Amino acid sequence: MAVIWFNPNLKMEDLLLLGKGTMGEHLGIEWEELGPDYIKASMPVDYRTKQPYGLLHGGASVALAETLGSVGAALSVDARKFIAVGMEINANHIRSAREGRVTGITRPIHRGASTQVWEIRIEDELGKLVCISRLTVAIRKI
Repeated sequence: MAVIWFNPNLKMEDLLLLGKGTMGEHLGIEWEELGPDYIKASMPVDYRTKQPYGLLHGGASVALAETLGSVGAALSVDARKFIAVGMEINANHIRSAREGRVTGITRPIHRGASTQVWEIRIEDELGKLVCISRLTVAIRKI
């Protein structure tokens, strides 16, 4: 598998700098793994991410999905010349989660010059699908 990141020497430590002072930090999103064509991150199911019924809030799942897909898109282009901004996100909430952590993994479906499409699969600790999302990102010149 070919590395898709603009910086082929990208490391997990580089991801750790992302998210300071952001919604991701507030929600407890943690970077887990960086592969040649994917990124994995997890998020707790706790007071920050639950809705009133005690279930993982769909908006929290979408925040995790958009974080993963946007970062993937941004890391696959030259940040000195381009920015990646979300255009549209779709999410299907398949199963609920009440506790523990959920983990999302993102991979590109399409990487064009002006748009990218990323798929994000979010699973519970048993590996059961909680949410599947698709994010369309605009690639804009700075």
